[in-house]
Amino acid sequence: MKKIELEIVALSHSITQTHSYAVVLGEVNGLRRLPIVIGGFEAQAIAVALEKMNPSRPLTHDLMKNFLNAFAIELHEIIICDLQEGIFYSKLVCSSENDTIEIDSRTSDALALAVRFGCPIYTYENILESAGILMEDTGSSKKRKTKQEVVVEEPSTTGHEDLKTMTLEELDTLLSEVLESEDYIRAIAIRDEINSRKKNR
Repeated sequence: MKKIELEIVALSHSITQTHSYAVVLGEVNGLRRLPIVIGGFEAQAIAVALEKMNPSRPLTHDLMKNFLNAFAIELHEIIICDLQEGIFYSKLVCSSENDTIEIDSRTSDALALAVRFGCPIYTYENILESAGILMEDTGSSKKRKTKQEVVVEEPSTTGHEDLKTMTLEELDTLLSEVLESEDYIRAIAIRDEINSRKKNR
């Protein structure tokens, strides 16, 4: 199965959902985005590494990196390999002198390690197809964010329950609007509602 490379383009904070964040992965050389909801601790772990902060004592993911380095184990890449009932599954592809192994991981932990090791992030076409969001190419008005830029957004306060009363056409229009304002938490809810209706047709 062909792997598609991704990069972290934003870390979006929700003021309407306590401790809720979305890490937004962008398709390298493409327009699709893959938003993944994560917790506050995981978001902090990713942001600390992106901002190249140096805590006085190692955080959990720093400790993991130090441990792997101490035993000469390299982290080559992470792969977001599965999506089941809205939960993303990932694996770490590691190697030592004699072996290459794949280790099951939560996606948020895998991303926090990928940022620390500077290794590539991949997924598969079927995952981007089902959970990705296509961004419109607006030319130079929205320049591509650099890999090390963390963007914290405050989404709109509109609740999720009103999505049930909207038509598919209205949902598509709303999705375009929230993507324009980079409200990724809201975009996830709209995307899921659209996908749910298409499955039930």
